[in-house]
Amino acid sequence: MKSLGIFGSTGSIGTQTLEIVRNYPEDLSVSVLVAGTNVTLIERQIREFRPKLVCLFDEKAFADLKERISDLSGITLYSGMEGLLACAESDCYDLMVAAMVGMIGILPTVHAIRSGKDIALANKETLVTAGQFIMPMAEEYHVNIYPVDSEHSAIFQSLQGLTYDGPVSRGHDQIRRILLTASGGPFRGKTLSEMENFTVEDALRHPNWSMGQKVTIDSATMVNKGLEMMEAKWLFGLKPEQIRVVIHPESILHSAVEFIDGAVVGQMGIPDMKLPIQYALFYPERKPMDTKPLDLFEVGALHFSEPDRVNFPALALAEQAMVTGGTMPTVFNAANEYAVSEFLKKRIGFTRIAEMISASMEQHKLIEKPALETIFDTERETYEFLRAQYGRNNG
Repeated sequence: MKSLGIFGSTGSIGTQTLEIVRNYPEDLSVSVLVAGTNVTLIERQIREFRPKLVCLFDEKAFADLKERISDLSGITLYSGMEGLLACAESDCYDLMVAAMVGMIGILPTVHAIRSGKDIALANKETLVTAGQFIMPMAEEYHVNIYPVDSEHSAIFQSLQGLTYDGPVSRGHDQIRRILLTASGGPFRGKTLSEMENFTVEDALRHPNWSMGQKVTIDSATMVNKGLEMMEAKWLFGLKPEQIRVVIHPESILHSAVEFIDGAVVGQMGIPDMKLPIQYALFYPERKPMDTKPLDLFEVGALHFSEPDRVNFPALALAEQAMVTGGTMPTVFNAANEYAVSEFLKKRIGFTRIAEMISASMEQHKLIEKPALETIFDTERETYEFLRAQYGRNNG
């Protein structure tokens, strides 16, 4: 039996991971649950799965949870960053499901790797901002990193059978490029002027995928695809020019690899995140799933086109950040996090998100070879810049 530590258990990836655990109780168990503030949901998860360790990051939420589960025994409760890292380092689980949203997920992943844990990686920020540290560290500690994003999982699956070196599939001389597919989000085909008046509710209506709010907004701006490009660079040891984004509205081909002989190998399936999650949990074995199978006759046709970088400028900014490297991906990521938070609170308009990212990148003084601590300093400095420039009193 494989024991899981689910970091981000109350989010979209975490709850779907627990659905898979329910389906395979003889193969999977849960030893660690980590969440931010959702006391009600994590209490239900604790009572169902009976983990050994639980961390609720927020101190007030932790106090509430402690009182709620006072009737249970055999569970150690933690809070804050110290508790988060204690859970990451624990020897009571085998595989970390890294599903926390934001840069808060980086340090627990680092500590888990140093403790010899394999990682099912769903936290984009870990590789976007710290890939230059994470991938060498995974090699040093002989740790496997299994991608959970549907696109990176599709690439990983398409590379199976090839000889590779590294925790995922790095250093290939057989890859010409990867084709990273994107649905285009809810605003595909719209212009910037049209999008100026779109609301939070409009942006959260994704046509194909059911995801958390942050990721859904990132899909609407195409920031999500930019972050995935940066992840793919580190996961698969690629150069920026080897990564091509392709708009594919049906979300049936989840991504593909073009090899040097011209062959293109891809992975298709219905839009359902449980497939890449389950593949990461059981790799290299495949298990049955109780989801609707792909029916190509029902799909009928697949369409592909170039992304629109004029009306979705965040994608071009992401490509610029990826090519520049150093601390620039951290600036891109931090600025987007801040802007999306402001948009979800209805303090700024939709198109302001890309504007704030661009302004942050323009003012940043690049550090080409940052230390890990510098990454967090850069995040903080980006937030400070945006608060000064785009605070409530500044529009």
